[in-house]
Amino acid sequence: MLLCERDGDVLRVTINRPDKRNALSLELLDRIGSSFAQHASDATLKCAVLTASGDRCFAAGGDLRELEAVRSEADTRAMSRRARAVLEQLRRFPVPVVAALNGHALGGGAELAMACDLRIATAKTELGFLQAQLNVTTAWGGGIDLLAALGSARALQILLEARRIPATEALQLGLIQRVCAGNETLADCTAAFIAPFLQRPVQVLRGYKALALGARLALHERLGNGEEQAFTVSWIHADHWAAAERALSPRP
Repeated sequence: MLLCERDGDVLRVTINRPDKRNALSLELLDRIGSSFAQHASDATLKCAVLTASGDRCFAAGGDLRELEAVRSEADTRAMSRRARAVLEQLRRFPVPVVAALNGHALGGGAELAMACDLRIATAKTELGFLQAQLNVTTAWGGGIDLLAALGSARALQILLEARRIPATEALQLGLIQRVCAGNETLADCTAAFIAPFLQRPVQVLRGYKALALGARLALHERLGNGEEQAFTVSWIHADHWAAAERALSPRP
């Protein structure tokens, strides 16, 4: 379900659930959070890379069949806070975290990708804040990260459109920092992207990460409660469950 290894100065974490399109079950999210928490005190790390197995999906969002059981307001808030705490481990990790998107990052998968500091992707990757298609709002801080990256007007447009953004467009928007060129593999693209980081001393990497984190957290502290409240209201609404039932129904 999750692979984690130390590769020189780099922590590599790989979501390994390709048969389920790397859907984010709560157990899988917990394991991601634990992996980053366990390595946060490693003073010799220079970078972390989060990626996934296969070439179809980085993460296809939350596991709808598992989350179907979350119905009450209390359970909804608990689920949101549990997953948000995982993404906070990535945001607060003391060195840069790079999401290497091997495939589509959709719904909660887009929130996971945006919780990382930087993103690279294959040319076929699509980034999609699709939550509004299920008549819900972002739950894990992803909407706030999008606001931080794009500003309120453009982020609002993307959240309301709830469409898949191709890698080239995401690069132009600044949501992705690099797209694999030509026949370049994601592994080679990742290595080239993080190579300059690995040349820097740890104290420089940590200093700049702390600076960026300070700017990010200021926005989360102001908007986090509002995002949680909006998500809770939308999740327990009948409009969401009607959309979720359609999404889970077998297609002819």
